[in-house]
Amino acid sequence: MKQFLEVGLVNNTHGIRGELKFTLWCDDIDYLKQLDVLYLDDKGEKPVKIISVRPQKNIAILKLENINSIEQAEELKGRVLYCNRDDAVIDENANYIADIIGCYVVDIDTEEEYGQVKDVLNYGSCDIYDVESWGKHTLIPATPDIVKEINTEYQVIRIKKMKGLFDED
Repeated sequence: MKQFLEVGLVNNTHGIRGELKFTLWCDDIDYLKQLDVLYLDDKGEKPVKIISVRPQKNIAILKLENINSIEQAEELKGRVLYCNRDDAVIDENANYIADIIGCYVVDIDTEEEYGQVKDVLNYGSCDIYDVESWGKHTLIPATPDIVKEINTEYQVIRIKKMKGLFDED
């Protein structure tokens, strides 16, 4: 499992005092607010302290330590920021997308393997798992009536197959 997870993207500057417009890739701003430090790299070698976080429409306004001018903020535009998974708390039954990707999808009744999760999409109502098997992609809604068990430790997702889900054309 990855220790340092992507939390979002610096997409622009905000004002002249070094604040950043930050597109969240985590569930919501409350996840970000529980963190004291973000990282400029996915290895945790470049920490930067969070001074403040506040919502603005569908993004966050982020103030980081030692970024005090628009010029310094400009240097971070387009950068992905990371968090240490040990610094955050998530719900007991929640999973990080980074942990879902790579899991094998298996039928809960027959143990038939359907493929491996290559991506997790979300268009509003629920997550959708993009499962690939032999080059063919199948989209599986991650709803409780389909997804019955997720075990990221063993990289297995057990599903209850629905009519039409993996049926050939």
